[in-house]
Amino acid sequence: MAVTLATVAARAGVSPATVSRVLNNNYPVAAATRRRVEKAVRELDYVVNAHARALLHARSGIIGLVLNEISDPFFGTIAGGVHAAAGALHRLVVTCSSSGDPEQEFAYIEMLRRQRADGVILVGSAPLDTAYRKQLAAHGRGLRSQQAPLVLVGRPLPSRHAAAVTVPLDHEESARDATAHLISLGHRRIAHIAGTPGRTISLDREKGYRDTLAAAGIPVDERLVVSGDFGRESGRIAARALLDSGVDFTAVFAGNDLMAAGALATFREAGVVVPDEVSVVGIDDIPLSSDLAPGLTTVRLPLTEAGHRAVSLALAPEPSVRPAALGHELIVRASTAPPRP
Repeated sequence: MAVTLATVAARAGVSPATVSRVLNNNYPVAAATRRRVEKAVRELDYVVNAHARALLHARSGIIGLVLNEISDPFFGTIAGGVHAAAGALHRLVVTCSSSGDPEQEFAYIEMLRRQRADGVILVGSAPLDTAYRKQLAAHGRGLRSQQAPLVLVGRPLPSRHAAAVTVPLDHEESARDATAHLISLGHRRIAHIAGTPGRTISLDREKGYRDTLAAAGIPVDERLVVSGDFGRESGRIAARALLDSGVDFTAVFAGNDLMAAGALATFREAGVVVPDEVSVVGIDDIPLSSDLAPGLTTVRLPLTEAGHRAVSLALAPEPSVRPAALGHELIVRASTAPPRP
């Protein structure tokens, strides 16, 4: 049965005229009403007219890339991999930054779908709430109806049967290796600067930290777990909070290299010598990590390669739904050492 304007109107609980106004964007419509109509359009996969139907399987040569934060080197490195791989295939990449706002992320996905992107790549952590997962799954179905894969880099699928594919990154295992390295040096009082609360990457990396301490028989001192937001300044603030707390610690595992860099700055300003008094380790191995003073011990994730794989999946007619993770590597530099007696 064909989906008509009236079908969409009934689903959204509005008049056909209101649906027409939303689709043509030629008359003011309340934001809540517009969202209901757009949701009904996605769920019913309504195509506006016969010409659009004829274009249903057309290819635009565009790959959409939606990042959480465009200024973060983690995202910039992955984006570099996407652009390099897409350029080699003569594809244009349209890059958007959602600033971690789910509604803005969904808005960009919808814009890219209307531009008939060949595929859409989402990079960065995601919230865990059910409503978000349902909306993301709906967008995935909408893209799939146009034979445009939705590719998630470094984040889980919203559900087992979601119309999306993923490029896994070893967030939890990387955190295990970072924490295990500190334990192997003799540290037992290990603080953790976690990423943005309630986001998938933050939770995976914190889990790796907690599980590794537990496996070594070391209890987690909750006073040594401080939240940041993956930004450098939040690392500075978190390190200051750890120092001000008066709680003893000999090492810090930061949830990413930017927060580790902020922590190093705070320790330097406070006269705390790294690694003689405190060891510091991060995750990602972004370009600045080797240039810090001292050079940052970290876990290298294959971010450029993740961008390459994302492009391959975005352009694949039937991409694999269970690709293997790309691996990781502990990079030991001068910011870690055994604790002083």
